Amino acid sequence: MTATGYSMSFTTGALLHHESLKLSALYMSLRQWDKVRNAVIADNAVQARTTNTLKRFTNEIISRLKTLSEREIIFLNEADYTEQRYLLWIAVCRRYPFIADFAIHIVYDNFVSLKYSVTHEDYDVFFGKQAVWHSELDRIAPSTKNKLRQTLFKMMREAHILDSDNSIIPVMPGGAFRAILARAEQHETMFLPIAELTRSARRAG
Repeated sequence: MTATGYSMSFTTGALLHHESLKLSALYMSLRQWDKVRNAVIADNAVQARTTNTLKRFTNEIISRLKTLSEREIIFLNEADYTEQRYLLWIAVCRRYPFIADFAIHIVYDNFVSLKYSVTHEDYDVFFGKQAVWHSELDRIAPSTKNKLRQTLFKMMREAHILDSDNSIIPVMPGGAFRAILARAEQHETMFLPIAELTRSARRAG
């Protein structure tokens, strides 16, 4: 599990699929994230209601997209609806080690252990265990903890990792997405419930 401090600022939106596609497409033409940010704020491309919200959403989306390689950004703009969401979930996991650890040690472990669901209790137990190693979690108010849980489960449903009943949806990647995963860090295959790939990664680790 991650030993460094956790950033827990992921309550801005959820997966932000539609908005992320707009910004990634803009990046393909501008090639600089600062220019993307300025253009989005100038045009309110994410249709935020206030300037503060616009800036917050823009900064959040860019911070996630920056974790993607050039090849992954290109794939994001060409992929089908479902695999776009898988890749955005990977970006979220890279951006937030807390979510990455949850994806591996709860979602993946439940999946390969034939427990095909993720519960709020799973989250609460995981949060408590992580708080032993991450003192920053102890400082989070109960209301914020619940908001973080709500946002995380919403993200997983929007990423098509969980269904509306919080049952795990097995990921069946196509050939192009498998090529993307092959270039990722080996542990990142465990961000998604892909049985044959995640078992190989776990054995290699």
